[in-house]
Amino acid sequence: MNTVRYQIPGISCNHCVHTIKSEISELAGVESVEASAETKEITIVFDAPASEEAIIALLKEINYPPAGK
Repeated sequence: MNTVRYQIPGISCNHCVHTIKSEISELAGVESVEASAETKEITIVFDAPASEEAIIALLKEINYPPAGK
């Protein structure tokens, strides 16, 4: 299992958190997604076939790009 953490500056409320969690959870191989509107941070636990590249691409696609990515 792999774990990644990202700062997501675009998170402003719990609706944002829900959107991110539901979208990322649909990726095959994603074990869990935790997100916080307070810290603007997400933590994703995943294994193949999911990849960090696929997760970042999806975050960008749903308009929540990670800081610095």
